[in-house]
Amino acid sequence: MRWTLLIGGLLLVSNPAFANDSMAELKTGGLIYVQTSDVAMAEEQLYISREEVLVDYVFKNTSDKDVESVIAFPMPDITGSMDSNIALDDTDSDNFLGFSVVQDSRQIKPELQQRVLAAGIDRTDELVARNIPLLPYSDRTLAALKALPEDVKAAWIAEGLVFVNRYDAGKGWQEELTPAWTLRSVYWWKTKFPAGKPVRVSHRYKPSVGGTVAMTFIDQGKPAANYKEYADRYCIDAAFMKTAAKLEAAAGKSGPNYTEQWVSYILTTGANWGGSIGKFKLTIDKGRAQDYVSFCGNGVKKVGSTTFEMVADDFYPEKDLNILFLTAADR
Repeated sequence: MRWTLLIGGLLLVSNPAFANDSMAELKTGGLIYVQTSDVAMAEEQLYISREEVLVDYVFKNTSDKDVESVIAFPMPDITGSMDSNIALDDTDSDNFLGFSVVQDSRQIKPELQQRVLAAGIDRTDELVARNIPLLPYSDRTLAALKALPEDVKAAWIAEGLVFVNRYDAGKGWQEELTPAWTLRSVYWWKTKFPAGKPVRVSHRYKPSVGGTVAMTFIDQGKPAANYKEYADRYCIDAAFMKTAAKLEAAAGKSGPNYTEQWVSYILTTGANWGGSIGKFKLTIDKGRAQDYVSFCGNGVKKVGSTTFEMVADDFYPEKDLNILFLTAADR
């Protein structure tokens, strides 16, 4: 029996058009492999909370010959922008999500490939030649850009590699040269899939959690202008809206203010492996009993005070996963 998650969403970095006090989460996902009919994903167990993402895979080479290849984990693109408000705890680390991987009980140290794109052109070598860190929001990057020769600054501004950010810091207007490029990062490692034998891979990282300071999909107990987008993206139903209306009415009176948080996960990379995923289990942990969560899935069951589970056989990931958390402001 084939199951399908009914989930909406985009494949790239998500930056919803909310008010200025919103924060954009970065979509992350599973391991990528060049499409093949030889290596199947026999099992995938996926655990997602706002604190960590844990993924356990069992791969199986169904052919009669060993297969050697590369497995890759793409980090979300980081794009410099004047109005960006990206949800990252560490803007100075290349491994900004704390990604780690174990294969068959052995810790893997993956290679990291990073490329810088601006206006569709690869500019990595130019930045490296001038000792410019590649992370757009790093303090070290801003300091290195400030120290560039004036002719290089002018050329990079004209070419769309950087822009001049003007802001009032309380001491009059300031100007700061700011990256306009996109950083594309991929962790990868070589591996062997022995014929007829399972290979177990586990990886974990801290997700990028976006959010806003209020519930934006409801207004005085009624659906707000963006309700349809939320209903499609997070499968909000009548019961969830009823709960949100009660929380909104009680906010600041008998109850706390509730805010939104979002986590997104790219499921569709699982389709690159041979056939469907034999056994798939998704666990969503909302973190606290008083918090609420909404996401799309078939046959979802509550299995603990804070956890929800979906189990499927012969699962084919056609859409990506978007999760909405409602959390009390005292969190």
